Order: sequence, then C-alpha cells, then structure tokens
Amino acid sequence: MHFDATREAGLARLAEFLPRAGRAYANNRNHDDGVERTNVSQLSPWLHAGLLSEAEVVDAVLAQHSPGAAEKFIAEVFWRVYFKGYLEQRPAIWDDYCEGRDAALSALKGNTGLTTAYTKAVEGRTGIEAFDHWARELVETGYLHNHARMWFASIWIFTLKLDWQLGADFFLRHLIDGDAASNTLSWRWVGGLHTKGKTYLARPDNIARYTANHPDGPFAADGLSDDALHLEEGHEYSRQQLDLPGAPPSSMFDKPYALLLHDEAASHVPLDLPSPPTLVIGAARPEARSSGEIGADARVFANGAVQSGMEEAAAAFGCPARPWPAETKLADIIAHDGIERIAVPYLPTGWTRDALMPELAPMSDAGRTVFLLDDLNRATWPHARAGFFGVKKKIDGVLSELGIAGTRDEAQSALPLG
Repeated sequence: MHFDATREAGLARLAEFLPRAGRAYANNRNHDDGVERTNVSQLSPWLHAGLLSEAEVVDAVLAQHSPGAAEKFIAEVFWRVYFKGYLEQRPAIWDDYCEGRDAALSALKGNTGLTTAYTKAVEGRTGIEAFDHWARELVETGYLHNHARMWFASIWIFTLKLDWQLGADFFLRHLIDGDAASNTLSWRWVGGLHTKGKTYLARPDNIARYTANHPDGPFAADGLSDDALHLEEGHEYSRQQLDLPGAPPSSMFDKPYALLLHDEAASHVPLDLPSPPTLVIGAARPEARSSGEIGADARVFANGAVQSGMEEAAAAFGCPARPWPAETKLADIIAHDGIERIAVPYLPTGWTRDALMPELAPMSDAGRTVFLLDDLNRATWPHARAGFFGVKKKIDGVLSELGIAGTRDEAQSALPLG
C-alpha cells in the first residue's frame, strides 16, 4: 500500500474501500493480511493529516451502508475522535509522556543491557517471529494493522519488559498516521493505565489465527508472557473543563487574513471557509514528534501533505502560499502582506500544538487568531469524559445533529456487497 500525501489520493482510497465498509469490514477487520490488505480502510494517514475529515468519511460510508451494517467501522472512526477528546481534557498525560519518554531515552545511554534489548526490539531481532516482522514492517512502510499494533505493544511491555514510553515513541517516529492522542492512549490502554487495571495480553494462538492469511503467516510468537500485570503510575489525571472554540461568525474573515495549514489540518476543503484568505501558510513539523530520528515515511508524508495542501489552497483561492519553516518567525512571514488575522485549524494536545503555539499565542492574546474546530469534534469531545462507551452512546445523536444519516435500510444492507 502506497500512501500519497494528497487529498485526491485519500478520496480515491475512500472510494475504493466504501463497498467493504459494512458487514465485510465487521467480519474481517481483525485479520492482518499483509501490506496489500483490503479488509481495513487504511484511511488513517489522510485523517490524521486533515486531508480528509471524519465527518466526510462517515457521511460517505452511510451513503452506501445502513448504520447497522456500518456500525463497526463508524465506531472505529469515533475511537479516533474519542481519544482526542479524552486527551484534550487531560493534557497532562501528554506532558508527562514527553517527560517520561525523554527520561527513558536518556536512561538507554547509561545501561548497556537495556540498550541492547531496545535495539533488538526496534530492529526486529528479538527472536519472536511475529514481533520482529512487525518491527521491520513499521520501519519499512510507516504503517501497521491496528491489531498488530496491539499485539506489538503487549509483547513490548509484558514479554520484553521495555518501557511503554519507548515503544510509544518508536511508533510515533515511524507511523505515517502517528497521532498524539490515539498512540499515547492506546499504549496506555494496553498497559492498564488508560482503563485502570485492564490490560491486553498478546497470545500466540490469537496471533496465528489472525495472521493465517498473511503472505508470510501464520506468524509464530513463541515465548510470550502468560501474565499482563497492569502498569502503575503515581497519580490520577483529573479532567479539565473543555474550552472549545465555537463556530466563528463570517465577519471574522472580512479583513485580510492568512490561513495556516499544519500537520493535522493540511487541507482547506474540510474547513469550509466563508471567504478566501489573502495568504496560505504551511507549517509542517514532523520533527517535533520526538527528540529521536523521525522515520522517512512519516516525515515525507507530513511534509508532502502540507505542501500539497498549500498548493491546492493557493490555486483554489488565487492567493500566494508560503511555507513557515521551524527556523523562521511567523511575524516575518506575514509582515508584508497586511495580514490582520490568522485562521488556524484547531491544534489538539500534542506535538503540533507544542511546536506552533509559542508563536501563535501572542497573536491569539491580541485577538488576531481564529481557531477553527469542526462540528463533529466539537459535538463529541465533551462526551469523552471516561471510557469509550460514553461516546458510543452519543454517536447516533451526534450524527443526527450534523445531518449525517444512512440512505439504505437494514434489508438492503444485507445484500452482497459488490
């Protein structure tokens, strides 16, 4: 599977997958069938980069499948939204992850045995066939099947006894779709930190079953731990009150303004701007994912997404586009264009926010920044207070509020998908 960092490629992948987004997805989604997999959507790179939006993906799926037939796929889309909303209400989890990651990376330098174990893990030389295959696949392709990510994290934590933050960092540095919320909270979930005491244990029979159709499978996973004792941490993360931007009035876009596209919102199309910007600015910050080296696939996709988004927006609006390199001051970019305001797609808790907000904050404090948050996230995040079930109960209501509904009934959706 090749991931081209354009909205056009994301739409093409969506169209290709749509016929299988109903019951076929529900029945086959847990199987890791190799890199040319067709049983899952693999839309996450385009969703993470904001080249596609969750709302338009769900809308497209429900145009072909009933809500009942597409329930599993829609739930998976909302898991992404849930994780973002959960982390947005507990940003200290991200801050502590970054601090713990840096400490764990530093600890490697003074511990030969730990460094050897870590190196064997990330290079796929542990002797555990399944794990080693996934380690190499991640580095070589920038992608892993979701089930493989869970197995990998479980083996990393409970069998190899490595720091979970080192594993989460390994994923973030290489996954094209690496997401601060989904990645951090998924690793915490496997280790028993997200849902207190509930862990995920990788089992050899389960791995063999769900890799049976893999070109190199079924994978063996000898020597796995029989126990998954949950990880401990010293404190609870209390929930903060959300302070989300509402839909801005169109008057906010009357004066000359710049549109800022970034790693998590690289396309103007889902933003549905009421008037064209005077300038498009592109800020790709893949290097902010980690203090370690960023994988080539993740780096190239992030930079390419922002570049393609800049070019598409400039052509659509008939205005210039300028990159905002990390070493350049934002004020210098907008100084000569008479820009009075910047429209910024919402920066969720994570590395993109960490990288861009120091320069955006003064403009925001001066009332010169308009933050844009789409309706689906605005409606869903407040429900991400605890477990996913709280969000799942609200999915139908959120979709109804947004005017997204199925066009096929249950009888039609039971027909063979063609």
